[in-house]
Order: sequence, then C-alpha cells, then structure tokens
Amino acid sequence: MKKMEAVIDLGTNTFQLGIAELDGDSFKYVFEKSLAPKIGKGGISDGIIKPEALERAVLVLQEFVNDAIKFGIEPQNIHCFGTSAIRNAKNGLQFCDEIFNKLDLTIQIIDGAKEAELICAGVKYAVSFEDEPYLIMDIGGGSVEFIIANKHQIFWKQSFEIGGQRLMDLFFTADPIPQNQVKRLQNYLEEQLIDLTNAIHQYAPATLVGSAGSFETLLEIYNSTLQTFAPFQNQIAGELPLASFYDSYAKFLEFGRGERLQIPGMIELRVDMIVVASVLIEHCIKKYNMNRIFVSNYALKEGVLARLARRDVV
Repeated sequence: MKKMEAVIDLGTNTFQLGIAELDGDSFKYVFEKSLAPKIGKGGISDGIIKPEALERAVLVLQEFVNDAIKFGIEPQNIHCFGTSAIRNAKNGLQFCDEIFNKLDLTIQIIDGAKEAELICAGVKYAVSFEDEPYLIMDIGGGSVEFIIANKHQIFWKQSFEIGGQRLMDLFFTADPIPQNQVKRLQNYLEEQLIDLTNAIHQYAPATLVGSAGSFETLLEIYNSTLQTFAPFQNQIAGELPLASFYDSYAKFLEFGRGERLQIPGMIELRVDMIVVASVLIEHCIKKYNMNRIFVSNYALKEGVLARLARRDVV
C-alpha cells in the first residue's frame, strides 16, 4: 500500500518542504515548496536565532503545515530536521520548543555527520555513482558538508561551519566583493579545510558533485545559454561544464548585485550568497584538481525520503 510522507529541512536560510508518495523502496513527489525565513540572518555569527527570525520561521512553517494537512498529514507526523543554524545556536533548543508549542512540530536537531550522511543518500538517489570515489559538496547557509563516496560506500564525511551566511558576514564587506576580501577568503578556506585536503589526498576523487543551493543556480545559468533550455527544477541531476562555472564565477566577482540579478537563470534568493559560495567552489576545483562537476537537485530531504521508502533508520 502506498504511503504519504512529509519532510521539512530547516536550513539556515531556506526551509524546504517535500511531500512524497512512497511506493515500494522508492518515492515520488506530489508537492514541494521552498521559502526563506533566513533564521541565520543577523545572529548566526553570534550563535543566536533572533526573535524576528523565529517569527519568520513560524509563518513559513505554518504555511507548510497547512500544505501537509491538505494531503492528510498531521503536524505531529511531519519529519522535521534542524541543521547548522539551530544546532549551533545558544537558543536552538528554545527555538524548537517554541515551534512545538505553536505548531505541534517536533524538530530533530541533527549533527553534521548525520546531515552529511542524509545528503549523500539524497544525492545518490539522483546521480548514478560508479566504483571510483566522488566528492559531494553541499553548501548551506550555516555549514558545508563534504562527503567522499562511491556507489558502494561512504569513505569519509565531515561538516564544516563555513556556510554561505557565515562567509558573507566575514568577507562580503562591499558589493562587488573586493579582491583583497576574495584573497582573505581563499586563505581562510585553506586553513579551515585541512581535514578535507588530507581526505582528498587519501581517496583522490576527481569528480565534484554539488547538491542543491548555489549549484542549482549555476546549472540554471548554464541551461539558460542552451538553445534547448529546460529548467533545472524539472531535472533531478545534470552536468555543469567547468567552462560555464568559470564564466559565471568571473561575473560574480565583477558584477554588483543589480548586474548579477540580470544574469539569466539567477534568482534573488541566491544573488548574494552565490558570490562567496562560488569562491568556495573554485577553491575546491582548483586545489583538488576536479575535472567534472555534476549537480544534484536532491539533498537532505530526499535522503530522508529514500530511507523512509526503504524502511531504514533515519
């Protein structure tokens, strides 16, 4: 018998709702929605979720609850996952209590290792992995997850608290971003990603698989240059040519916000964060000699749904 499940990924900037029908060991979406309450805004660098961020979160989650109820799913049966902004906030547990009291939603706060594991499960549902190792990269607002895996297993995984909102607070001091800040950011990444560098040396992946977020927008920008343009929202995965990435990267560093918004495929939600995110991507491509980039439209919430479908422990 087919079963309906609802999952909410409470990211630092964006909350994502997915409602899917489970059929055997697979799932099929019947409804998706993404909204951006930006709970990390103004407080992530201080380790707090501000009262106005809580208010925005409640409004978004109330909308998600109403959507789920239309599909016969009650709030207490929605699977909610809190990530970097919530797990690192001094008032993260208080935030979860407030959400439960107001909306009857229970938020499961997951650590970085669990987040990486679920992201990997979602990516592997969308992208066909082979025997060689791949580097998976998920850039969130609060954290960035890196996973080295092949079709059979995860070799290594780690979450780094260097998400887009954090990098913006530290380095995006003017728009366009000044070259000296780009250099400072690159040096910072060199220091922060020592564990990743060691893992790359050990497992030697050559293909980068970016999940969701900025990677989706980069693929949308590439798709917009093709004569047979198909919006990425209708795909679950695609290849992003390195030349297209570098073309976009140069524009992000040169253009101000208004000019970036005019780039076909750009969306306002990502027009700021994509600048620092692209510096991070370029750093990894160059330092680790990545020769191909694939983009997965599936990440954490799809990893949860894939596990629910297989009746695995989430």
